[in-house]
Amino acid sequence: MLKKLLSLKDQVVIDLKNAITVNEVGNIKALYLGKKSPLQELMAKMKDLSIEEKKEIGMATNEFKRFVEDAVIKRLSEINELEIQNKLNSEEIDVTLPGRKFRSGKLHPLTKIARQVEEIFIGMGYKVEEGPEIEQDLYNFEMLNLPKGHPAREMQDSFYIDNNTLLRTHTSPVQVRTLLKAKGEPVKIICPGKVYRRDNDDATHSHQFMQIEGLVVDKNITMADLKGTLELLCKRIFGENLKIRLRPSFFPFTEPSVEVDVTCFKCGGNGCGLCKQSGWIEVLGAGMVHPNVLEMAGYDSKVYQGFAFGLGIERFAMLKYEIDDIRHFYTNDPRFLKQF
Repeated sequence: MLKKLLSLKDQVVIDLKNAITVNEVGNIKALYLGKKSPLQELMAKMKDLSIEEKKEIGMATNEFKRFVEDAVIKRLSEINELEIQNKLNSEEIDVTLPGRKFRSGKLHPLTKIARQVEEIFIGMGYKVEEGPEIEQDLYNFEMLNLPKGHPAREMQDSFYIDNNTLLRTHTSPVQVRTLLKAKGEPVKIICPGKVYRRDNDDATHSHQFMQIEGLVVDKNITMADLKGTLELLCKRIFGENLKIRLRPSFFPFTEPSVEVDVTCFKCGGNGCGLCKQSGWIEVLGAGMVHPNVLEMAGYDSKVYQGFAFGLGIERFAMLKYEIDDIRHFYTNDPRFLKQF
């Protein structure tokens, strides 16, 4: 039996040397290692051998398998190299042909706005924090002073996964998680990310959009700090000559709350189609952090104060680039995107 295996090795070498295609090599492998190969016939006869003979023949057959497999791999490599060399020899490059233009990609307008806002706040010492888009009701609503049954929840119809889990409706849960992690220490963060609400998509609404929210919690924080921060932000984005104004508003998680307007950067406040002849454009919402939110996060609201704000990246981009339909950001039309 051992002599037969040795003779098979010699034949394997000869057959593989004559093989010139991948298919031929595969057939040779099947011939010597397949179900109907001489090797299988030898192994079938092992039941009639003694224990010592079985050990000897077993080692020999395993060595033969490795030999064939190694020889097959080597021959396939040789055939592959030969094919590449033949292809190189047969093909010619016409160096007189004009070169191909490679178009480099550009940043999406939403990415540009998000990065610009992040750079502004990082320059002011803020940290960028992120959190899960699938959020717990506890962080998305309850710890933001929106208990179950609160009428303000109707303002944010949500995508619920179960009774306690939903797609976040704002990035405010990141603020809550950061406050809990800070354990009573000062916080200065922005929270960018995607959010989801059950809106019917139209020119100004989308069921998915992007927000950047900011939060500062420390001692002796006032509305003046908030106004100064937002004024710097708006001037950096829309132009240094604009002014801002704060109008009273309502948000459950801030008190007092404000809507932030800027003088129209197109007409300079004189009135035009963009600002609907008012001279002002609403850009974001903000306010002082509600004492209940601070207390639930473990802060003494008599010692610590804070301000928070939230802006829609799509809204900033639509105003800055004069885009009239939010759906343009998500249709992936290169004719639209290449403008930026």
